[in-house]
Order: sequence, then structure tokens, then C-alpha cells
Amino acid sequence: MGLLFIFAISSLNIYGIVISGWSSNSKYAFIGAFRSSAQMISYEVSIGLIIMPVLLFSGTTNLTEIILSQSYSFYYITLWPSVILFFISILAETNRLPFDLPEAESELVSGFNIEYSSLTFAFFFLAEYSYMILMCSIMVILFFGGWLPWLNIIFLPGWFWFSLKISFFMFSFIWVRASLPRYRYDQLMSLGWKIILPFSFILLINSIILVLFFIN
Repeated sequence: MGLLFIFAISSLNIYGIVISGWSSNSKYAFIGAFRSSAQMISYEVSIGLIIMPVLLFSGTTNLTEIILSQSYSFYYITLWPSVILFFISILAETNRLPFDLPEAESELVSGFNIEYSSLTFAFFFLAEYSYMILMCSIMVILFFGGWLPWLNIIFLPGWFWFSLKISFFMFSFIWVRASLPRYRYDQLMSLGWKIILPFSFILLINSIILVLFFIN
């Protein structure tokens, strides 16, 4: 149950955001906390649907077995639409540009953390960047074979490949941040509920049909 446990624990960060905004004794921080939690909940629903085809194809939620099931072909080849939707969703889930509305200080009051400074402010961003590394790791495990090598280059150790793949997606986060403007909040919610969620549901239905077809 490794993957389900990770998503269950990672979803607890919404409580931290709401409590931090409420305990600030400021209506701006409180409103910002609800704005941030609504964004994260919206995209967590899509992420849950996006990972379901991987679980159907691998037949397990164990992280090691998901990686080993990609020994012959990585899932980013067969599930490339899910890869795109998952990457967009984790950008929104980790509050990165173009979806960093919780810290949109240029046009909004800076969200749930406006009343915090010094070490407590640093803790918020340490947690946020740690969450980025976690989501990149999950993306590598689900779609890019984890520690398995590319092009059968087996003389390099598994930790090297795993670190290299994570570093590539961390660079992609920075690349997107430097390339795209910030979305408005209504655009953010419309993208999550009207585009990504229906597409992820369609991909799930297609995956179920494919799995049933190959079983029969």
C-alpha cells in the first residue's frame, strides 16, 4: 500500500495551511489559506484519477513492484497523456508557477503565510520545496522507471539514474517558472475542474477497457 500511504500523508499538508492561516488572527491570511486549500484539493482529485491507470497496468500499489513492472517499457510511452496531466497537476499541487496563487504577492495579498517571518517563514518554504522533490520522485517512480536505466546503460548504479531523473523534473519546474505567466484564480480552477479532471476520467475509462481487453 506504499503509494496510497504516501498520498494519504501528503494530503495532510492542507491542514497545516488552513491552521496557519487561521492562527494568524488576520482575515487576509485566513482567506489566503482557504484559497490555497481549495487549489490543492482541486488538483489532488485529478492526481488520484491520473495515477489509477498506472495501478491498473502494474496491478499493485507497491512502489518497488511498480518500478519493476516497467522493466521492458516505461509507462511514459504508453501513458503519455497521463504524464502531461500529472506534471500540470503537480505544478498546481506544489504551488509552482504558473499556479503559485498562494504566494501571488504582486496582485494578491500573499496568502496564508503573510503574517509569518524569519524561521517560521523558512519552514513553510522548506516544506514546499521538499514537497516538490517528493512529487518529482513519485512521477519518476510511476512513469519513468525509477532507478531503472535508460537505453540499457547498466554500468551506472540505480541511485544515479533515480537522482538524474528527479533532477531533470526539478529543472523542468524552474524552466516552467521562467517561461509562463501566472494564471488568474478563475483560470486555475477552470483548468482543474473543466479540463484536467474530465480528461483524467476519460483516460481512466480507456485504461480499464484496455486492461479488460488484454485479460480476456
